[in-house]
Order: sequence, then C-alpha cells, then structure tokens
Amino acid sequence: MAKRLSENQKEELIQKFSSGITIEQLSKEFNCTKLTISRNLKKNLGEEEYKGLINKNKSLKSMQEAGISEIDNPLNVDVHNTNVQYKITNTNEVSPFPSFVEIAPLDQEIDNAEQKDLSSVPISDIKFPKVAYMVVYNNIELDIKLLKDYPEWQFLPENDLERKTIEVHYDLKIAKRFCKKEQKVLKIPNTDVFRIVAPNLISKGISRIVTSDKLISL
Repeated sequence: MAKRLSENQKEELIQKFSSGITIEQLSKEFNCTKLTISRNLKKNLGEEEYKGLINKNKSLKSMQEAGISEIDNPLNVDVHNTNVQYKITNTNEVSPFPSFVEIAPLDQEIDNAEQKDLSSVPISDIKFPKVAYMVVYNNIELDIKLLKDYPEWQFLPENDLERKTIEVHYDLKIAKRFCKKEQKVLKIPNTDVFRIVAPNLISKGISRIVTSDKLISL
C-alpha cells in the first residue's frame, strides 16, 4: 500500500520539487514510491504546473549532464535538439569563429532507469489486500479508462497507452475522492475475484488494472 505523507511532508515535497530535485531523489528521501510522489505533486500543484516543472527539471538535468550551466546557455538554446552544435567561447558568448564545443546527443527520455520498475506486473505475481474498492457507475457498470488517461504512465509506448483499464483502490477515502455524482464506491470483500474474472475482463478488451503504485497486467 502506498505510503501517506503528512501535510508538512507534502509542503516540503513541493518546495524541493520546485527547486529542481527529481522524483527519483524525492522517492528515496521520503521513502515511498515514485508514483506516490508524482500523485501528491499533481494533486497539490495541478496538472499544468506539474508538467511545467517536469519539463524544467528535465531540461536542467540534460544541461547538467552535458556540462552546460544556465550561464553557459544565455540564448536559452533547446538542449534537447540533438543536432545543435554549440559554439561557446571562454566569455560564454556565441562565437563567430570556427572553434566550438560539440555536445553529444542527449537522451530525450524521462528517467529511463526509473521506468524499469514501473512496468506492468502479471496479476499472478500480485498479492492483493483482503479488501479493495472500485468506483463504478450507479448501474454497477465498470468505469473503464484508457491507460493514456493516467499522466503517470505517459512514458509508455503509444500502443500500450491505448489499452483499456480499470482502477482498484485499497483505501476507501481515496476511492471516494475519485467518485463522481453519477458513480458510487463498490466494496470488493474478496480480492481473489480479480484473478477469477481476469478472462472475462480480457474478453471485454480490458488488459490492465491500475492501483496506487502498480500497473497490473491480466
């Protein structure tokens, strides 16, 4: 189950993320999953500001790996353009002379190392808690979403993002938070049911279960 952060920790989390500390570093410092960190940030910052800071931190990281500081990049050159050759003199100005420093191609992916432990886990390897909760429509119809509707999984390939999913919550309060007026929270008293109905879900085109910290493949 995902670790819950205190209000003081959430404030500290936002401050450190805004100052450029990565989600991976925050995950280690606060001793919780990267998914928990990203969810708390998005909830407290809002989707637009969160994505803006992600892009800013990504650019800063790329510049640091390339050995370029903000002073070295006075023209705000896009460091993600792998075809750019930077002509920089000792005075940090663009030089008209032939001498230049060529920057090696930069990896444009976000935290490739982090993505390895965020891949889907087979349902056979999952140990569900005894009780879980799902948000369903009032007629007990499943709330089916595409994986691309979850910002935290945007790094996956396009064909994976088109997969149909259902979301399972382990905490009643969190489930109620995602419940809309035309929906209700359904208690699942026996979580073995997910393994039992997996073939039926697959027949409906549903191949993934999303939880607070895992992506489960059926």
